[in-house]
Amino acid sequence: MIEELEHALCPCCGKPRHLAHLMELYEANYRLLQRLIPELDVPFEDAVSRSDSDFPLHLKVMERDRYTLTLRITYEFVDSAGVRRQPDIRVRAYRDAGVAEALECSHRPPWQAQVEGDPKAGEFLGGQWRRNMMLGKWLEYLLEHGHGFGMAHRPRMVEVA
Repeated sequence: MIEELEHALCPCCGKPRHLAHLMELYEANYRLLQRLIPELDVPFEDAVSRSDSDFPLHLKVMERDRYTLTLRITYEFVDSAGVRRQPDIRVRAYRDAGVAEALECSHRPPWQAQVEGDPKAGEFLGGQWRRNMMLGKWLEYLLEHGHGFGMAHRPRMVEVA
């Protein structure tokens, strides 16, 4: 019973979780993402941000749609085992709505809410809370360490005559 109660509370403020509060988290993540990537209609596919106090940050455009942009943001560590990406977060920015959500994978699990509540819906929303709290904290950390993909950091296109 106590464990159920803890999962029903928001980890950032301790109040009961509501969908509106999750949307506020998405809005806050969008504002942080805009600070990291001022041009959310990014004119490149891949870029690396370098910081004097942190690892190189890799950004890759995974998907572009009219109103959304799906990105992969990660550190890449290369060793004898190959390339490891940690943390490795996919983020979908909804430019029209001004929200950004951290995605666990490209497709969310299908479910239909029922009157009594669908356990899969609860699991999915719990995962959304964890992923998006982590995204917000990591974006703040990246900004504090000087990361960014503005004009100075973006890759330059070579014009072919």
